[in-house]
Amino acid sequence: MAFSRIRKLDAPSRGILPRKAVVMLCSLLAPLLLLHLLSSARCSSPLRGSLRTKRLTRERSAAGPEPDGHRIADESPALPPDLVVNPRFAGKVSPLGEGSKKLPQALIIGVKKGGTRALLEFLRVHPDIRAVGAEPHFFDRNYDNGLEWYRDLMPKTLEGQITMEKTPSYFVTREAPARISAMSRDTKLIVVVRDPVTRAISDYTQTLSKKPDIPSFESLTFKNRTTGLIDTSWSAIQIGIYAKHLDNWLQYFPMDQILFVSGERLITDPAGELGRVQDFLGLKRIITDKHFYFNQTKGFPCLKKAEGSSKPHCLGKTKGRTHPNIDPEVVQRLRDFYRPFNMKFYQMTGRFFGWDD
Repeated sequence: MAFSRIRKLDAPSRGILPRKAVVMLCSLLAPLLLLHLLSSARCSSPLRGSLRTKRLTRERSAAGPEPDGHRIADESPALPPDLVVNPRFAGKVSPLGEGSKKLPQALIIGVKKGGTRALLEFLRVHPDIRAVGAEPHFFDRNYDNGLEWYRDLMPKTLEGQITMEKTPSYFVTREAPARISAMSRDTKLIVVVRDPVTRAISDYTQTLSKKPDIPSFESLTFKNRTTGLIDTSWSAIQIGIYAKHLDNWLQYFPMDQILFVSGERLITDPAGELGRVQDFLGLKRIITDKHFYFNQTKGFPCLKKAEGSSKPHCLGKTKGRTHPNIDPEVVQRLRDFYRPFNMKFYQMTGRFFGWDD
C-alpha cells in the first residue's frame, strides 16, 4: 500500500519540474532583454543625436575657425556619424582628427635674406603642403634633441601631403648635409638664392635694425680697406659664396634633388618660380598668378588670400626694409670679388641668375 502511494505522488512531481526550469530561465533572460531594448532606444534617440551634434560644434568652436575654403563640411546622413568630409582633401573621407606627424620630405635650406620666408608663405597656400611656421634649427642647433623631438614639431599630414620646414642657416652649416642624409637620402632640398652683394647689404640692414651701434658696412667688408682685401670671415660675406657651400652638399645629395629658386624672380614672377617648385615636389600646379598681387609700397608681391584667411596678406614690417646707402666703390669691389664664385655656381647649377650683368 505504501509503495503504491509513493508511485501516485511521483507522477505530478515530474510535471512540476519542467515548469520551474522555464520560470527560472525566463527570469534570467528578462533583464538581458530589457537592457538590449534600453540600449537601442538610447542609440536611436533624437536627443542623443542632438547632444552629439552640439558637442561636435563646441569642439570645432574651441579649435578655432577653419581656413577659408577648408571648412569641415556638415555631417551628411549618408556617412557614418564619426566621419567628416573636408573639401581640402579632394573628396577623401577621413575620420575626425586623422593624420600623423612625419619627418619632412622637403626642406628649404637657404639662404638667409634670400626670400625663404616669402617662398614658405606662398607654398603654404597649396593644400598638399603642410609646413612648420617657425624655423626649427634642428640640423644646426638642436640636433642633439633627436629625431623624435624634431618629428613632434611637425604638423599632422594625410597620405599624399608633404611635410616641410625652412631654416636658411642649414645651407652654410657644414654638418647639415650629412645629418639630413642620415635622416633620409630622398629628402628634397630647396635653396633660394639672391645676388650675393644685395643679400649681404640686406643681411647688414637686418643686423643694424637690432644693433644700431654696429660698425659701418664698409668697415666690416674689408680686412684692410687700403689693400681692398675682403673679410670672408664676416658671415654676411661668407653666405654669398654659394659655390663653396654647394660643394659640401653635393657630397651627400645629387644635383637633381636640389632646386635653386631665384630670389629676384620670386619678386618679379612669383607664379613662375612657384610653378617650378610645385613641379619639383611632384605636386599639381595649384598656386598660380591668381594668388598674387604686387604691393607697390613694399615693393614685392603679396598673397590675395593667405593660408587660413580670406584677406590679403603681405610679409611683416621686418621684410622689405630700406637699405642704407653704401659707398659705390665698395659695392663694385664686392661684385668683382663674387664674380668668379658666381660663374662657378652658374656652371654647377646649369642656371644663369644674371647677377653680373
